[in-house]
Amino acid sequence: MKLIGSLTSPYVRKVRIVMAEKKLDCQFVQEDVWGSDAMLSVNPLGKVPCLLTEAGEPVYDSRVIVEYLDTLSPVGRLIPASGRERAEVRTLEALADGLLDAAILARLEQTWAGRSESQRSPAWIDRQMLRVHSALKGLSQALGDGNWCVNNHFSLADIATGCAVGYLSFRFPHIDWRGDHPNLARLSDKLEARASFMATAAPKS
Repeated sequence: MKLIGSLTSPYVRKVRIVMAEKKLDCQFVQEDVWGSDAMLSVNPLGKVPCLLTEAGEPVYDSRVIVEYLDTLSPVGRLIPASGRERAEVRTLEALADGLLDAAILARLEQTWAGRSESQRSPAWIDRQMLRVHSALKGLSQALGDGNWCVNNHFSLADIATGCAVGYLSFRFPHIDWRGDHPNLARLSDKLEARASFMATAAPKS
């Protein structure tokens, strides 16, 4: 298999962590979607991550990729097979990914070189950041006093949450999500000590 992505994408990081936790071998190929349209040849949306299976078939969208990967090995199942627990894990993954969607939209509005300062919309940025903080609150409430997000055992919900707050620390260091949600901070510290998280941390520069 081959995974195409970037070292700074939190969605790519989620997939790479799942691969590490599942002990799956995969070649990682870096691609800059902002500097090239090459991704369009494998993903019509031009987005990362994109997984190429052993047969060369593309699988894209991180949520689809991680569900596929979880079926490839019985090691460390991350998504429950069925029922309410499965729905809870996938819902929290969607919430964490939605936090990232909003944060990335806000960052693009703030930094995209295709716009001048006068063309940027503070109201749009504020709208997206409202969703970021709302999602943080939802994730914190779901975690509560537990050790893990769902039914007190490690799952994809924890990986997605860890990638979301990790991205905030990376790109939005001024947001005091740790102070506002100490339970998420404890979860993040525990996750970042895992080999899979340490190996996929975003570059410092």
